Amino acid sequence: MFKIEDQVIYSVHGICRIDDISEETIDGVTKQYYVLHPLENGHRMTITIPVDNDKVAMLPLLKKEEAAEIIDSFNFEGIDWIEDGQARYKAYNEVVNRGDRKEIAKLINTLKRKDFELKETSGRLEDRDQKILNTVQSIFFKELAFALKRTYSEINEAISLSLSRQAKIA
Repeated sequence: MFKIEDQVIYSVHGICRIDDISEETIDGVTKQYYVLHPLENGHRMTITIPVDNDKVAMLPLLKKEEAAEIIDSFNFEGIDWIEDGQARYKAYNEVVNRGDRKEIAKLINTLKRKDFELKETSGRLEDRDQKILNTVQSIFFKELAFALKRTYSEINEAISLSLSRQAKIA
């Protein structure tokens, strides 16, 4: 169980801080709830989620060593590219929903490599692939930046540079 003031990654909201753990009764059922807010959003948005929620991943932030290991993983290949767009969308969303950071890094790796490859021939990722990449990369790179005390831009640049160098070698 998380504690008040813990920082976590929560769904599409990214890095959040737990402001309180409250008990509420809704429809005659009393449960404990985390009260959190996204750090990027200041205190303008409040999110309340049951402590026992298992539908949406709420994860502790990466530690510095884990983040560095994940950055290094971009020197290796990602997950398999699935040619069928529907199957790819389903499989890639399952990766995101599981919340395994190493697998998410491999997914971003694959999508960014494919993006570089397609741009060389004046192509582009399909819209839903681009949407997955943009959403997941935004949250994930911010978490990596937070763990490594760097900026989002520095993380994005380092990973993009690494992948573009590898694309030229291949």
